[in-house]
Amino acid sequence: MNYAQLRKKMVEDQIRARGVSDVRVLEVMRQTPRHLFVDPGLAHQAYGDSPLPIGDGQTISQPYIVAYMLAALELDGSEKVLEIGMGSGYLTALLSRLVERVYAVERLRSLAIPARKMLDQLECSNVLVKIFDGNYGWPEAAPFDAIIVSAVAPAAPPPPLLEQLAVGGRLLIPLLDEQGEYLYRFTRQPEGDFRRERLLACSFVKLVGRRGGR
Repeated sequence: MNYAQLRKKMVEDQIRARGVSDVRVLEVMRQTPRHLFVDPGLAHQAYGDSPLPIGDGQTISQPYIVAYMLAALELDGSEKVLEIGMGSGYLTALLSRLVERVYAVERLRSLAIPARKMLDQLECSNVLVKIFDGNYGWPEAAPFDAIIVSAVAPAAPPPPLLEQLAVGGRLLIPLLDEQGEYLYRFTRQPEGDFRRERLLACSFVKLVGRRGGR
């Protein structure tokens, strides 16, 4: 299969056509081989407009949602970013090409180990991986310029994630509110409080651990 052509079509038809215009995000989506982050039996579906299972009840997110989230972080390339729920490592690989350094947390060893191996294969040398409860973040590496969470939490973000944001830093996280599941962006203000924005409806697996999810 011509995966490069499929990636180009994915970006044009699924991402740019829906309003994502961040040039850097579009370019890394064109370059990064999503088919390597799914089961080989699903590789032919890797550039379709849908999430795919990756084992242990987890999924690799729909390409449009991934691109939307990356654009919503408003990255300039200089950031230190925390990723909660690395899953297959696809979003991690994209981030590694967009920022200075990525700290990726995954609670499932069965996902984290193969994801790390694939990241090494793709020479994503600016990524550190930790097998840990993502609700606690990565306190010893804080503060972070951006935090991205690929799992839905109930009502509010886990407090440690907000605490680990630098001033001006953005936290992007799906939350369950009174109207359903929505992607939210929290931006830390100089005074120490947070600007809260509801962005769009979404669907993610649950954030599991002591401080959020079940």
